Amino acid sequence: MTAEVTTDRTPGPPGPSGCGGAYAPRPGGAPVVRMITAQAALETRMLLRNGEQLLLTVVIPSLLLVLFSTVDIVDTGAGRAVDFLAPGVLALAVMSTAFTGQAIATGFERRYGVLKRLGASPLPRWGLMAAKTLAVLVTEVLQIALLTLIALGLGWSPRGNPVSVALLLVAGTAAFSGLGLLMAGTLRAEATLAAANLVFLLLLVGGGVIVPLERFPDAAQTVLALLPISALSDGLRDVLRDGAALPWGELGILAGWAVPGLAAAARFFRWE
Repeated sequence: MTAEVTTDRTPGPPGPSGCGGAYAPRPGGAPVVRMITAQAALETRMLLRNGEQLLLTVVIPSLLLVLFSTVDIVDTGAGRAVDFLAPGVLALAVMSTAFTGQAIATGFERRYGVLKRLGASPLPRWGLMAAKTLAVLVTEVLQIALLTLIALGLGWSPRGNPVSVALLLVAGTAAFSGLGLLMAGTLRAEATLAAANLVFLLLLVGGGVIVPLERFPDAAQTVLALLPISALSDGLRDVLRDGAALPWGELGILAGWAVPGLAAAARFFRWE
């Protein structure tokens, strides 16, 4: 007596040899949305676990807000200091994450070949950039929530339309992300590290974050007002302190930095 052995195969599309059959799990990449979400979660965890990034994105803005709001160091004009400083520090937080932090992290990922390997994965390269942008936005939400709580504890009374604030923050994120990715994709990692930190310090001093632009000479004011950090700081201040409508002038300046910056980053970014 012989035993008959049968193999149960689920019918499926014919393979290269013409034989039917489907095997589970099927090889291949996951849906693009799922890949982007997973990569964004990984990028966010990496940002939050990096001590240097936390110092840059959370600790420094928080210390500046508390110090200059409680100690009379800089003349911020009429009204309480925190009403002037809180919008500027929010703008600084956006710059520290979208520009400085992203430029440095991406630059060293490019140097160590991380981007090259990710570019060869099923995740498309535009999907990787989208994941990095989502990680930046998540980090900014956490930053803004923390800084808002600190400012409220210092007596801040924000005004204005939250939608206008959100539009300014998104436009600022786009402007700084384009500049950060352009820098990270064209310069060496060491040069990106030095340049990103230098730009951060220069814009902190001359971008209207802590020192009002009115304290600078008239000729310098005209130039400084065109910087993205100045436009974001002044726009947020107009809405949150003065209760103004959406400041189209500042929004236009941010768009003027975002569009060519992102276009140049997409054109000249080198993955190796």
